[in-house]
Formats: sequence, structure tokens, C-alpha cells
Amino acid sequence: MGFLLLILGIALWIGAHVFKRVAPERRAAMGDKGRGVIAALLGLSLLLIILGYRGAGFINVWYPPEWMVHINNVLMLFAFYSFGIGASKGRHAQKIRHPQLTAVKIWAVAHLIANGDLASIVLFGSMLGWAVAEVILINKAVPVWEKPSEIRPNGDVKNAIISAVLYVIVAGIHVLLGVYPFG
Repeated sequence: MGFLLLILGIALWIGAHVFKRVAPERRAAMGDKGRGVIAALLGLSLLLIILGYRGAGFINVWYPPEWMVHINNVLMLFAFYSFGIGASKGRHAQKIRHPQLTAVKIWAVAHLIANGDLASIVLFGSMLGWAVAEVILINKAVPVWEKPSEIRPNGDVKNAIISAVLYVIVAGIHVLLGVYPFG
């Protein structure tokens, strides 16, 4: 049942995100109410993904070396930092067009190299594929990127601090859930 919930959650996540790209007229016709519907679908998808991932039986596919955990942890710092680039409006906001999708790709790769079980491969592999496809769809729809004009002088520093704090919080949540991200 765990794998079924995981796959349903992933499909719902991808469908809710890609809907705007593949059916822009239909999404626009939904108006502001559509935002609530999409948000509810994304919330449901996250719940299904979490329940499915936690409930999936452990099926080992490969055995990553223990030192991959350390690479995962370093990559996760970059993922947190990348996720906040757009909001921080520092200099890096003018260098990375899709900072949140870049963060998802880093997060997925980091977890794929540190986890060798089937549920992890399904979850993180599908999220990596979704993030790559989403970037392609966005770039196709809007080929010319207008870099942000507003730059905050200390935006990158604030982002680094916030990213480090969030990293510690998320690592703590992993520990509370019985997953030890530091080996």
C-alpha cells in the first residue's frame, strides 16, 4: 500500500504543477479559486508522498558508500541556499533562472546518492525528472529570461544565514523521525 500511495502522491504533485504549463488557458479560466484548488491538491500530494514513503517496504537496490552521506549533507546546504535565492534578491538572483527548481534538483541528486532503496529511488528520481521537465516547459513557454532588477546588497548573506538555520531545523526533524542525516 505504501508504494501505491507514494506513486499516487508523486503523480498528483507532478500533475498539479505541470497543469499550468500544459493547459494554461484552462488554468487561467479557474481564476483565483484555481490557486486554492492547486494548493489543496499539492497539500494532498505531499501527505500521500509522506505516508507512502514511510509505509513503503524497504527494498534495497544498491548500497551507497557511507561517505555519500557527507556529500549529501554538503549538497543539501546548497539546496537550501538555492531555494532562497529568489526571495533574498541578492546578486545570485541574477545568475540562476530557476532557483527553486535548481534546489529540487540538488535535493533529489543528494538523496539519490545517499539512499539505495527502491522508495527513495522512486521518490527522488521522479522529483528530479519533474524538476528537469518543469524547467524545460518554462523555458519553452518563456524563452527570454528577464533578470530581476531589484538587488539587495546583503540578500545573499541573509539567504546564507536563513539557509543554515533551516538546514539545522530540517536535520532535527529528520532525527525526530528516526532518520539520522549525519551517518
